[in-house]
Amino acid sequence: MSVADVAVIDAGGANLGSVCYALERLGVTSRLVRDAAGLEGAQRVILPGVGAAPPAMQRLHAQGLVAPLRALQVPLLGVCLGMQLLYERSEEGDVECLGLLPGTVRRLPEALGIRVPHMGWNRLRSLRPSALLAGVAEGASAYFVHSYAAPISSDTVAASDHGGLFTAVVQRGLYCGAQFHPERSATAGARILRNFLEMDV
Repeated sequence: MSVADVAVIDAGGANLGSVCYALERLGVTSRLVRDAAGLEGAQRVILPGVGAAPPAMQRLHAQGLVAPLRALQVPLLGVCLGMQLLYERSEEGDVECLGLLPGTVRRLPEALGIRVPHMGWNRLRSLRPSALLAGVAEGASAYFVHSYAAPISSDTVAASDHGGLFTAVVQRGLYCGAQFHPERSATAGARILRNFLEMDV
């Protein structure tokens, strides 16, 4: 792995340690970032997150990270809630997010036999080519835990179905996201992390 400097943002998510450990298994040493100065020199930035959008955005504002993230010129990967924060808004608390991706994150629809939150393994359905999915088998499964999701758009790389299709993997230029937990998604998750680290800039 040629990427020497991977910054993982501490936005208060409980999955921080598992993300760093997943990177370690790929032979990559990451560092935790809690302020704008920590982003300097980073070649890749990962924004993990679990929980709710409003307190996560409050924390990013308090850390002075919102403007630097919006100005990033290196690949950025949002994971789970971190992916949702890449969009313009979230219905959860009607909060303004980073605005790096167009669209509004909405609550998953409840229906007969459909439980919210969506927890467990679900299949990925590729919608368009992307280096993020290189080497990932069509129909591979990933591990999800979420109640809100981004709608399908032209930026959607892969979708999953839980009472309707939602964006599972997204990419718009340097901005990437995985709604599932790649660090808990076995071979497919590890491959997507590796692809993000190795993607051409």
